[in-house]
Amino acid sequence: MIDRALAEGPQMVTRRGKRTVVVVPAEEWERRSKRIGSLAEFFAASPLRGSRLKVQRARDLPRDVGV
Repeated sequence: MIDRALAEGPQMVTRRGKRTVVVVPAEEWERRSKRIGSLAEFFAASPLRGSRLKVQRARDLPRDVGV
């Protein structure tokens, strides 16, 4: 399976007929999971920035978590 993932790309592994995991080459995983920029940069680049969108906060009471 490792050789196939390296030669052909991601390999799906199933358990009892259901897709469970995917085996991918380490280089591909690192490339796809690399973080680009910060959260602040993400929000700064938003197309809604400067749109004066008004979001109202819910004033609900905290919910009981039964502790």
